[in-house]
Amino acid sequence: MKKPTAGGAVSTAAGVGTEALDAAVSLVRRAGEAILSRTNHAEDAEHRWHVTTVYASADEVAPGGKLPEPLARLGDAIDTQLRPAPGERGTELACRLYDQKDAGPRDTAEPASGHDAVQELRTALRHAKALIETGEVLLPDRPSTNRPTVTGRPLDKLIEKAQGVGRL
Repeated sequence: MKKPTAGGAVSTAAGVGTEALDAAVSLVRRAGEAILSRTNHAEDAEHRWHVTTVYASADEVAPGGKLPEPLARLGDAIDTQLRPAPGERGTELACRLYDQKDAGPRDTAEPASGHDAVQELRTALRHAKALIETGEVLLPDRPSTNRPTVTGRPLDKLIEKAQGVGRL
């Protein structure tokens, strides 16, 4: 019978460490493949609802069933729901695009036409909330206070995109 040696214990620990490392690499590889193939759960939803809580009653949100102007402008392209917000904190205003093709391609940052219906919906929802709660929509300075220079033009584009995404 052989006696265990320190070298054997080290080689066993190294083998266990290698197996753990292989398992971790495999897990990361599978996660990367899932991201690349767009099989995550967020992409499974065919028509995603965009929801905001408005601190007002449903009658104030849509008086007489008429949506606020930014959402009314989208017309029949959207489906809208009003429901009480949890904790009696106003009304949940939920909107989604009727047709998924309006959402544009998933693999690009912006559709080839330059028109992104999802960002337009998000902007309209944000503006509707502001109109209902405060009576006005605050926007960045128009005309812009920056000059049309090499650095000023990209800043203008970022500010323009921030309206749809909600952050700069």
